[in-house]
Amino acid sequence: MRFQSDDTYNRQLRRAKQAILECKYQFKSRRWNCPTYESGRGSSVFGKILQKGCRETAFIYAITSAAISHAVARACAAGTIYTCSCDYSAKPPGYETASPGSNNWKWGGCSDNAKFGHKFGRRFVDVVEKGQDIRYMMNLHNNAAGRVHVTSEMSQACKCHGMSGSCQIKTCWMKLPSFRKVGDLLKDRFDGATRVLPGNAGSDRRRRRKFTFTPFDPNHKPPTKKDLVYFEKSPEFCNQNNGIGFKGTVGRECNDTSLGLEGCDLMCCGRGHQSQSYMVLERCNCTFRWCCEVMCEACKVTKMRHTCL
Repeated sequence: MRFQSDDTYNRQLRRAKQAILECKYQFKSRRWNCPTYESGRGSSVFGKILQKGCRETAFIYAITSAAISHAVARACAAGTIYTCSCDYSAKPPGYETASPGSNNWKWGGCSDNAKFGHKFGRRFVDVVEKGQDIRYMMNLHNNAAGRVHVTSEMSQACKCHGMSGSCQIKTCWMKLPSFRKVGDLLKDRFDGATRVLPGNAGSDRRRRRKFTFTPFDPNHKPPTKKDLVYFEKSPEFCNQNNGIGFKGTVGRECNDTSLGLEGCDLMCCGRGHQSQSYMVLERCNCTFRWCCEVMCEACKVTKMRHTCL
């Protein structure tokens, strides 16, 4: 696999930063809010949490793998990668039994190349994993789960052609889901992640990829290829933890009216919180002036900010 230039190659890797942004978005209201750090030589931007085998580690591996596959698949369709292009073979379920001619539509659009993105993501991300222990297998499984949530969520898009948009003819193609949707799906998998024990593995890399996990709880079903897996409990994330480089929740904003995870009781781990008022200017008393302008006043509004002690 070769890119048009080193600059293009690096640009695709930089697009993997969407994994960081999505992780921060999904966990902005949790104790662990996906903190990132300056990465030195040989270290990860996600910090020492990657040395653990917890749910958070599983999500990071999955979202990073998904981001790379998603970015490369889109780049293929955009024509910025030398060795791939649109996927003209991608078709929706049931296409073979449809009769395009009678419905005045044709399959001829530029589909996102999810196959190439998946293949590249597997080679680029999985190659860094070494060993054959449960951590190795957990990481490979979660990498694959991230990619699966990209390829399995493709949908059909169509464009109409004809006089005045009459849609006499439609051209259709397959497109990737938005990365926000991928993040939402993986967040759901995070909440339902399966704690596992190692099963039996083969002696070579190919067989180890088919490694099976045994649920820690015998009443749980074995994880599917879309499930995230982990093998140790998460830290409580309440206080500073130098072992994983986490600062705790002191000073974090919380919602004093919520009973959920973003609420002050849970976010602050029972330590209490402090409240401060502050003033902001907001548009108010807006009126429409003919034609065509909206006139608003600037009003001072008092708001409250709640932070953990």
